[in-house]
Amino acid sequence: MGSVYAVANQKGGVGKTTTAVNVAACAAGSASQVLLCDLDPQCSATVALGLGRGARPSSYDCLLGDRSVAEAARPAGPDNLWIVPASRDLAGAAVQLPRIDGSDLHLREMLGPVRERFSLTLLDCPPSLGPVTVNALAAADRVIVPVQAEYLALEGLVQFLETLDLVRRDLNPALVLTGVVITMHDERTRLAQDVERELRDHFAELVFRTVIPRSIRVAESPSFGLPVVEHSPDSRGSAAYRELSIELREREAAQRVSVERVTDSLAQLPRGRERSLANTQAQVEVEP
Repeated sequence: MGSVYAVANQKGGVGKTTTAVNVAACAAGSASQVLLCDLDPQCSATVALGLGRGARPSSYDCLLGDRSVAEAARPAGPDNLWIVPASRDLAGAAVQLPRIDGSDLHLREMLGPVRERFSLTLLDCPPSLGPVTVNALAAADRVIVPVQAEYLALEGLVQFLETLDLVRRDLNPALVLTGVVITMHDERTRLAQDVERELRDHFAELVFRTVIPRSIRVAESPSFGLPVVEHSPDSRGSAAYRELSIELREREAAQRVSVERVTDSLAQLPRGRERSLANTQAQVEVEP
């Protein structure tokens, strides 16, 4: 039986879609059948794999129609990789879903035989904590949280973990927080080093060993309609995503990370240190 992961963070611009696309491509490269479901009305994952924004059926039809996720899947280009494309109609889903009884579980009901067909399914969530993201968290087995190496990522992580705790208590008690991956890391800046140190000091069991570097090859690959692991397979970004994919498999059998314990750790972050990080962000001091 395959696993279903939600790749989620309510903060935009943290490398969420890039992580979902490239983890999916890496997993597909090992001859596994992999499905990427784009749930973002910006259609970023869809475009990053060379598809248009008007493709049908889309994930909107799965959330608010009668199409199962498995039925809506189509080949995405790279061998063994499939996608359920997004559409701009998803922008209205946040308004439409709350009007439907039991809408929080609709995506779970519409997954269909994805676990039988695909060894890995990734749900690329929109940058919000609205009804679409809640649907994804209710449908998933596990969660990956990309966090940009910046100070505001710490505050965003607090908010996301609080929502995750609510989803686990009310909708999906079996949901496992697999880990946090640090993205867009510029090792030349003290800010990135400070944020990484804070995350690892407080959440040693939660943060992936792999760090995704800030890379022009990663940034430009969507314009070619390719994952970076195909666009520039020898780049630092490609190597990092391959390592992350391996580490993700290693964590498949891991015990659940306690959301309560992690949230408590975040609450204990020293206020003075947070102010120091904010000042560092403003200065963005680059080490020689």
